[in-house]
Amino acid sequence: MGERMARFNVATEETWRIFRIMAEFVEGFEELAMVGPAVSIFGSARTTTEDKYYNLAVETSRILSKAGYTIITGGGGGIMEAANKGAAIAGGKSIGLNIDLPHEQKPNQYQNLSLHFKYFFCRKVMFLKYANGFIAFPGGFGTLDEFFEALVLIQTLKQGHFPVILFGSDFWGGMVDWIQNVMLKKHQYISDEDMAFFCVCDDPQKAADVIIDFNKSDKQAGIVEPPGLKKT
Repeated sequence: MGERMARFNVATEETWRIFRIMAEFVEGFEELAMVGPAVSIFGSARTTTEDKYYNLAVETSRILSKAGYTIITGGGGGIMEAANKGAAIAGGKSIGLNIDLPHEQKPNQYQNLSLHFKYFFCRKVMFLKYANGFIAFPGGFGTLDEFFEALVLIQTLKQGHFPVILFGSDFWGGMVDWIQNVMLKKHQYISDEDMAFFCVCDDPQKAADVIIDFNKSDKQAGIVEPPGLKKT
């Protein structure tokens, strides 16, 4: 009897988990459906305000926000705070997709729309579904996860092409070299055209221009190819 009751409790818990997942999707879809063109910006929550990339993220976000883009971040500190701050300086829309974590995740003060998620996979859908561009500043596993998730979805045609930018050649250069020389050339685990799914950039204005120009071309002439791998 006890074993049967335990199985029943587990099944009930899993059923209610489905409803919690559905609730996160529904809230995200309802809140973000009308945000307009948006850019998702990622990077380490551990980046300090004195770090050069913090200030570069503020400026990049400010430029994009001034150009009419909503800024979407993970809602925490570090690069996420910097990106929300840049949007706030420009008086633009600033969204934080916060995640419940035991450490590091505390909502920053600059987001003017804050959503809260328990499940990473629900949160990632929101980052990608509503993005017209994606910028990854230096970060850790979470930033890598978002970057490669975007590439996989573009590669497998589950996501329409949009600009994916790695900001900071001094940080990302070694990984890009490994992708090109080991993953592509040595093992052929990806194709030459896959290298065109992202680019590397070091300047806020140029990073913003990659996204602005891409979406301008898309509106004028339909779907266009993503920017090639290059340092700008």
